[in-house]
Amino acid sequence: MLTIRIFLAPFLVFIPVLGASPLNVPFGMGATDVREEILVIVNGHIITRHQFQQAVEQEHAALYRQFSGKELDEKLKEGRGKTLQGLIDSFLVEDKANDLGLGQRIGDDYLHSYVEDIKKQNNFATDADFEKALRGSMGIGLQEYLKRTKQQILQQEVLRSEVYTKVAIEDQELRAYYEDHKDEYKKATRFRIRELVLAKGATPQEGEAAKTVLAKVQEELKSGKSFEDLVKQYSISASKDTGGDLGWMEKGLMRPAIEQAALSLKTGAVSEPIETDKDIILVQLIQSENENARPFDEVKAKIMEKLQEPKAQNAIEQYLANLRTRGNVRFMVPKEQILKG
Repeated sequence: MLTIRIFLAPFLVFIPVLGASPLNVPFGMGATDVREEILVIVNGHIITRHQFQQAVEQEHAALYRQFSGKELDEKLKEGRGKTLQGLIDSFLVEDKANDLGLGQRIGDDYLHSYVEDIKKQNNFATDADFEKALRGSMGIGLQEYLKRTKQQILQQEVLRSEVYTKVAIEDQELRAYYEDHKDEYKKATRFRIRELVLAKGATPQEGEAAKTVLAKVQEELKSGKSFEDLVKQYSISASKDTGGDLGWMEKGLMRPAIEQAALSLKTGAVSEPIETDKDIILVQLIQSENENARPFDEVKAKIMEKLQEPKAQNAIEQYLANLRTRGNVRFMVPKEQILKG
């Protein structure tokens, strides 16, 4: 899956971002006259059940691709609480950014330039190509992506100005760390794949039906039908709308079995079936790039963040705790009930 970690610059701390309507907007009273259930009110923002569930689903989709077994179960168990707190914190930090006057710095021109850089880094020729990858991997369009990008940049700037600038790291320390950890600062191996996902089902009969479909897909591949067309015809994944294209993925972000299969393929080739607990997956390699070294000046900011992180983490937690105390956070549905689902 194409993730924010690929499209967005590295952030000092990850705070999930999801748009919500301000309280002075008649929420849900449009043409369909549907009212959204409000879970939490954060200052002048609301978090609805739909927005929360959407954030949880996006987080779960990322976890399913990265983990399995007991580790996955643990991540899922704690995921709802972290997602909810992240949504609350995102609005508290966003409001702090406005208080500090940071919002004026991130205008349309800045965001346009930012997106152009991302497109160039990921080899997207047009906005349409970029948006296609966004919809396939994150389920959002370009405008929503720009909104979230602005929110996260503002959050980054708040933490940098309020916390990180107070943690001093000498240039000599940065260079020494770079020399000792050069292998860490390489352009990571990355790849771009398409996925075709078939559900195994819950019964032996459904499992046999899935294998029948798989055999048909493989036969049609042999006869010359394009993998992309087969994805659109047979895949159950949301990525089917983009022909299964997951965009660029850095090595280490996907399940090992999928990653190993992808990196063992030649461009355009399709893997053997990969079975998970719930699915049968075929992947096709679109393109791959091997790692190469980066110069010190290019990675200096990342090293700064890495060395600041342990020194600043306690300060960040305290800073967020203070924002929560000062902010007006009201649970319209009991928190325990929200976390139970």
